[in-house]
Amino acid sequence: MPKENIIISLGGSLVAPGDLSMQAGIDTGFLKLFKKTVIKYLDSRRFFVFVGGGKVCRNYQDALLEFGADNKERDWMGISISRLNAEVVKQSFDKLAFEKVLTDPTKKVNSRRDIAVFAGWKPGWSTDYCSVILAKNMGIKTIVNVTNIDYVYDKDPRKFKDAKAIKQISWKDFRKLVGDKWSPGLSVPFDPRASKMAEILKIKVVMVNGAHLDRLENFLNGKPFIGTTIS
Repeated sequence: MPKENIIISLGGSLVAPGDLSMQAGIDTGFLKLFKKTVIKYLDSRRFFVFVGGGKVCRNYQDALLEFGADNKERDWMGISISRLNAEVVKQSFDKLAFEKVLTDPTKKVNSRRDIAVFAGWKPGWSTDYCSVILAKNMGIKTIVNVTNIDYVYDKDPRKFKDAKAIKQISWKDFRKLVGDKWSPGLSVPFDPRASKMAEILKIKVVMVNGAHLDRLENFLNGKPFIGTTIS
């Protein structure tokens, strides 16, 4: 029986939260747990992991903006940091992963290895958007967004105490929350352009908090999980 293909969009803030108490600001402890979780399923699944830039990326992009950088220049910064993060993720899997970090989601992945790690590709394409394009090209209907929030909320819970968690939401309603415009460093649960494409392709996105990887396991095991499903 062929293995099931799973796409994971891994938030860069989980890989590199910018905590200076960690080695180079990289959460190697999280990466070890993430690897331990993923390899449990390699008998029946292949994983394509897209790694974002995260908070560190936005810090650099904000600095560039202060010195007059345009969106394209800021986007290249995000791509560069995504690629650095992805190199660490790839190395954490060692020989289980394809030997190079991949960037072009328009190409099918031809490898006998069960893990392929992707990073940013080109300006205007977030890693969320790239993950949707790969899903289209490989006929994958579910993307798991491993992030640093428990749920999608009806408004920013950091600003509004009465923000309500959403367990299930349609793409139509989700897109009302995130809008239609994307810019480098935009901090939303899932990129607006990627959301529009996912809606057209009828791709489901499942969001789980990477601080609790048992939730990812529950989803992969077909059990109830804490998180948000967008479809």
